[in-house]
Amino acid sequence: MSEHQFDIAIIGCGPAALSAAVNAKNKNRDIVVLGSELCSPPMHKAPMINNYLGFPSITGEELRQSFLGHASLMGVNIIKSKAENVFPDENGYIVMSGEEMLRAKTVILCIGTPYRQTLKNEADFLGKGLGYCATCDGPLYKGKDVAIVGYSAEAEPEANYLAEICNKVYYLPLYKEDPQVRSEVEVIRERPVSVEGDTTVKTLTTKTQQLTVHGVFVVGAEIAPDRLVPGLELAENFIKVNSQMETNLPGIFAAGDCTGPPYQLSKAAGQGQIAGLNATKLVLKM
Repeated sequence: MSEHQFDIAIIGCGPAALSAAVNAKNKNRDIVVLGSELCSPPMHKAPMINNYLGFPSITGEELRQSFLGHASLMGVNIIKSKAENVFPDENGYIVMSGEEMLRAKTVILCIGTPYRQTLKNEADFLGKGLGYCATCDGPLYKGKDVAIVGYSAEAEPEANYLAEICNKVYYLPLYKEDPQVRSEVEVIRERPVSVEGDTTVKTLTTKTQQLTVHGVFVVGAEIAPDRLVPGLELAENFIKVNSQMETNLPGIFAAGDCTGPPYQLSKAAGQGQIAGLNATKLVLKM
């Protein structure tokens, strides 16, 4: 792990995150931004935006490119990597992202609408045959039958990995593109409904069939905030913040859709600015 410590780590690259980044950069803070391959898919898909002040009748993609261009001009570099865990360090926090470990004095969470469990009994079987990281828990299912529910292509490498060690791998992609998985992986184009079992998972049920499995992985969905940052206080599944965008954890801020409705660009950009400025003030006191 690099000994370099950033002033601020910003998780996400949507409007809240970019607003936080631009404002922190304007104050000459040393920042790192972790984002997805496509920053803000909702903006990218929006055919027309009419309620963002100063930009009447602009497409979502045009406004998105304007946001990214502004950030780029300010020297904001977006690392295309997903934050998987944030935990405290003696001088701030460590952000785990793949094999990378990044140090930061403060963290701003701009992670979009939090993942809501969609499978019946999902919460009941968490840690009892159901998980969210196949590469982490895969060895527990060596020689057994498993299923992966893939919310994005991000799940495909995990399916391929499990195919190397498991007896049978079912892959249920919840996206339109054809999955690039090994030939021995059985692709099932059905939406899963529930996980069933007794003390551990026994079956994954779709609308038309029951798959007998020892384990189920849900991969590629947004990470629940309190799984990303243990100890984070939530209110109805959203990150609880005060007017300064502070969470209950010292040095951790949040902004945008992850703090709850309304899901509006102006709100996200405004909250991002507040979070960026307040994180900057905190850093200066350290």
